[in-house]
Amino acid sequence: MTAGGAGDSAKGRDSAARRNRLRVYQEQLLEKMQAARTGAGASAGQLGLAIGGGRYLVDLTEVGEIVAPVPLTAIPMTRPWYLGLANVRGNLLGVVDLARYLDEEHDGAPGAGAAPRLVVLAPALGVNCALLASQVHGLRQAATMERAGDVLRDVEGTTWTPLSLAALVREERFLHIAR
Repeated sequence: MTAGGAGDSAKGRDSAARRNRLRVYQEQLLEKMQAARTGAGASAGQLGLAIGGGRYLVDLTEVGEIVAPVPLTAIPMTRPWYLGLANVRGNLLGVVDLARYLDEEHDGAPGAGAAPRLVVLAPALGVNCALLASQVHGLRQAATMERAGDVLRDVEGTTWTPLSLAALVREERFLHIAR
């Protein structure tokens, strides 16, 4: 037996252990993906956002991340609600003032005491975009709210409007930023 034989045996055990860990990881990932697809497991909840004068709930699975506003590069000949491009960790994102998009008359000024944030859309939506929110109110559970027509009311009496980011990115108007 050569001196390399013992080393080869150890390498083989390490390789087998690595393959086993990879297989277990893949099985766990598959279970999580299937649970997400069927809606099983814990509800992801919604993210509460202040946009202009309204409060909105967006599905947490449609949000990639939330970041503080960064410098924007203005793009000429675009709609007033399209604020420009932002570089967020090396990714160029189009930034939309959702308050202006939803209400063309909105002046874009944040409310008093507001802490504006960029809400980056989830990569699964297929659009490199961030929305300017006046304020992020944190996680909310729509299941615990009372439905009143098209809006939801929480236990404190605050009215929330559900907003589908997946539907938003399919709107023709949202996709055409040129004037």
